[in-house]
Amino acid sequence: MKLVYKQLESDKSGSISLIAEEQEDMWHTYNLLQKGDRLKASTIRRVVTESSTGSTDKSTHKITLTIAVEEVFFDVQVAQLRVNGRNVEENKFVKLGAYHTIDLELQRKFTITKDEWDTIDLTRIEEATDYAKRAEIAAVVLEEGLANVCLITETMTIVKQRIESSVPKKRRGTTTDHDKGMTRFYDQIVQAILNNIDFTVVKRQDNKTLFENRSKIMLIHSSSGHKHALGEMLQDPQVQQQLSETKYCQEVKSLQDFYLILGQDQSRAFYGIESANIQERKRYIQLVEDVKSMGGKALIFSALHTSGEQLSQLTGVAAILHYPMPHLEEEIENSQ
Repeated sequence: MKLVYKQLESDKSGSISLIAEEQEDMWHTYNLLQKGDRLKASTIRRVVTESSTGSTDKSTHKITLTIAVEEVFFDVQVAQLRVNGRNVEENKFVKLGAYHTIDLELQRKFTITKDEWDTIDLTRIEEATDYAKRAEIAAVVLEEGLANVCLITETMTIVKQRIESSVPKKRRGTTTDHDKGMTRFYDQIVQAILNNIDFTVVKRQDNKTLFENRSKIMLIHSSSGHKHALGEMLQDPQVQQQLSETKYCQEVKSLQDFYLILGQDQSRAFYGIESANIQERKRYIQLVEDVKSMGGKALIFSALHTSGEQLSQLTGVAAILHYPMPHLEEEIENSQ
């Protein structure tokens, strides 16, 4: 993500202009946009005009439009971001208050204006525009006849290709058909790796790429070939050692520690805040700021990682305490 322009007032209102340079930047933008924000970007508008004789003429115009955001749609697989809302600035082709959908594109500048930029949004922009913090992990999770070729970035886990191959069972006295089936299966996996994983920025479609990058490849046990097995693979000490500085592995390690403490001392591990219904964004933001101000560490998990999916099963919020608080639940219940 490229930061083009930033102007914030003392009350935290203001505008920030950005350019999405790669697909992951679209995920960051999706998280930045909230209902009520103003989005300014170039877009295409189809206009129908009617002449005095009653005939109609259809034309397409490329314009710059500012809309008040109402809905945001994000397609993970193709990283397509669509933003729907009402026009809030005078425009020759779009009336004030008229609905329009903007499709944000890579390498095109857009501007987001908010009444208040909170610390979560500003931290996300700081991380997205810091090239040094970017890290990518490629993983192939497989079992006999099933494989998922995945790309893990700082914020997303994307299944680039799913492979399902019918492998004949071993028969008494011969394994020929089974061996041939496994060979076909492995060939499909190798081809999927070459097609979807860029080891050296410029991709080369041959086996030499794999041999040259053998030092980057680790063999780790998993219980299945499904995507969710990525979580247990990333808990492996060998992986943790190699990737200890990446944001995703820190999330996995923190969640692993939480489950461990939850099993050993429930008075030091809590999840949920007062009620499962709390949706107010500001309350979560204040929680993060309070934790940091008291010397604690707060991690914001991505909903598109397996670690985020696991955390969502615990209401989406969890805490490891420095010391036991066995009566905390009772105090919360009495305060409600």
